[in-house]
Amino acid sequence: MHIRDILEKYKRNQLSLDAAEKLLKADAIEKIGEIAVVDVNRSIRKGAAEIVLAEGKSTSDLVEIVKTLDSKGKDVIVSRLRGEQFETVKNIFPLEKLVLNEKAGMIIVVNNKFSFVEKKPTVGLITAGTSDIPVAEECRMILEYMNCRVLTAYDIGVAGIHRLFPPLKKMIEEDVACIVVAAGMEGALASVVAGLVDVPVIGIPVSTGYGEGGRGKAALYSMLQSCSTGLLVVNIDNGVSAGICAALIAKKTIK
Repeated sequence: MHIRDILEKYKRNQLSLDAAEKLLKADAIEKIGEIAVVDVNRSIRKGAAEIVLAEGKSTSDLVEIVKTLDSKGKDVIVSRLRGEQFETVKNIFPLEKLVLNEKAGMIIVVNNKFSFVEKKPTVGLITAGTSDIPVAEECRMILEYMNCRVLTAYDIGVAGIHRLFPPLKKMIEEDVACIVVAAGMEGALASVVAGLVDVPVIGIPVSTGYGEGGRGKAALYSMLQSCSTGLLVVNIDNGVSAGICAALIAKKTIK
């Protein structure tokens, strides 16, 4: 039973206060056998559904978790799907319920349509290189799911810095609430962008790069040590967290 249904029944005196309280508590947590305890009401608190990390889970456990959340009428965001997992989850549900992005390794099962406002907040999304695009696409899916308009500019890193300025100018003209920058290697693009704009910048260090400081470590340290103000940093490859943070910031700009 959904929270609204419980409250409606209480309002009509079809449930006692104690009974309503018990149902609300029961609805908040769902235990799935011995494999998971899912937070079925996260979307009410955070604006985004529970995120199920596919990485490290068996396909059978993953399917059971996703099916349980769906059976509760909840949206489900499944991240880091690879190969067989992506195809298996995709084939469980009718396509009209799904938002798919194989490059990002993400599937969103949609049960609840958002009440769209006339003006969506706008967020900029930039990558330094093409290798950073899968992480950026993970971020884009979250932003669009959370009802944001996304302006993207991919492969405009500091190796050819002249490429940055036209799309960045457009983002400022379009009054973006914030800008997300995904960059691997030395991660310098996030600092450059943060030094040029008057909106928050969220840096995603990406695990591109090799040798000493490779796999995103140099990019992470560079962003953390940036002397540009207004730069926030998430962990390596964490497009999901960057997307949710950017959407929460952006939504505050809608009057």
